[in-house]
Amino acid sequence: MDAVKLEGGRERLEAVQKIVSTGIPVMGHLGLTPQSVHQFGGFRAQAKSASTAHRLYEDAFMLQEAGCFSLVLEAIPGRLASLISSRLDIPTIGIGAGVGCDGQVLVTHDILGLYERFTPRFVKQYVDLHSQIGAAIQSYKSDVDERRFPEKKHTIEMSEDEWQNFLQLVDR
Repeated sequence: MDAVKLEGGRERLEAVQKIVSTGIPVMGHLGLTPQSVHQFGGFRAQAKSASTAHRLYEDAFMLQEAGCFSLVLEAIPGRLASLISSRLDIPTIGIGAGVGCDGQVLVTHDILGLYERFTPRFVKQYVDLHSQIGAAIQSYKSDVDERRFPEKKHTIEMSEDEWQNFLQLVDR
């Protein structure tokens, strides 16, 4: 791997510093942190009050000072992400944090519409592959059940001479 990504702010500073001191680059991650999502009561936007926004703002600078080479800002108010991005010296990558970050990321499964159960508000789904995959599997099942698949073009054959030779071997 080329780097590690650590979720959390001030509570991860010592870990960030130790990892960076060994020569391993660290990307920080603030806001909604998926590995600890249950501690925040589920998949919810973060830093929506003045006090929680201020704490996240401070954490961003602490992580930069600790040696992070970049920072993911997830599911936080766009104005907050934009302000942090404009004031940090390191680049920010937004996911559900508005257009003011230096870059953007989305989960491939979300972009492709592979989840039926939930799509975060900040996701732009470019295709609904879940439905298309379901329809394709249903078509396959129907073709198998009705013996329309496999067709001759999907079947491996042997020459008639070899088949006859085989039958003679079997019938001995």
